[in-house]
Amino acid sequence: MKTDKQLKQDIIAELGWEPSVNAAQIGVEVKDGIVTLAGHVDSFAEKWNAETAAQRVSGVKALAIELEVTLPGSSRRTDADIARTATNVLEWTTYLPKDSIKVMVENGWITLTGEVEWEYKKREAVYAVRYLMGVTGVSDQIVIKPSVSTSAVKSDIEAALKRRAATDAQNISVDVRGSDVTLSGSVHNWSERELAASTAWCTPGVHNVVDNINVTY
Repeated sequence: MKTDKQLKQDIIAELGWEPSVNAAQIGVEVKDGIVTLAGHVDSFAEKWNAETAAQRVSGVKALAIELEVTLPGSSRRTDADIARTATNVLEWTTYLPKDSIKVMVENGWITLTGEVEWEYKKREAVYAVRYLMGVTGVSDQIVIKPSVSTSAVKSDIEAALKRRAATDAQNISVDVRGSDVTLSGSVHNWSERELAASTAWCTPGVHNVVDNINVTY
């Protein structure tokens, strides 16, 4: 198991290796495997990429984000411009029905609302607007509207986990209550935990996933 000092060094190195992040502007603190990122970044996309880079490092138990998005003058745009662009991008780059997602912008922060049938469509919508110039944050308030019976959800998830993560599938338990799924158990690294949650979200009829899986090293 890594010490906090080793983990901090690895995260600093990973941030420095990530080309989309200015590591010099980001401070890293680690205590008992809990990582805190603090400082200033030039865009919401950079903030997101810094979070993702930290999560890639083995040994991270949890992540606290205290990064502030400070847009340079050339990146600042009015809320109306951002809303207009976000609406167009959603229409041009996703397969969402027109007007199924509503866009609200306040001080550069985008809030998405509406209904979709699949979790991947939520992810598509958020990804589409995350990298727009002038964006300081994104709130995903899109609701998944189940359209498939959930009677076979548990068996579908367990079968998918065995196909995609055979080494850890036996250590993950799946509990289904209506359209809500709770995952528990343990895996060996963060990516395997994300794989389990992603598998659950990709199952038809799933409305909510509670990820109680522990990462053990």
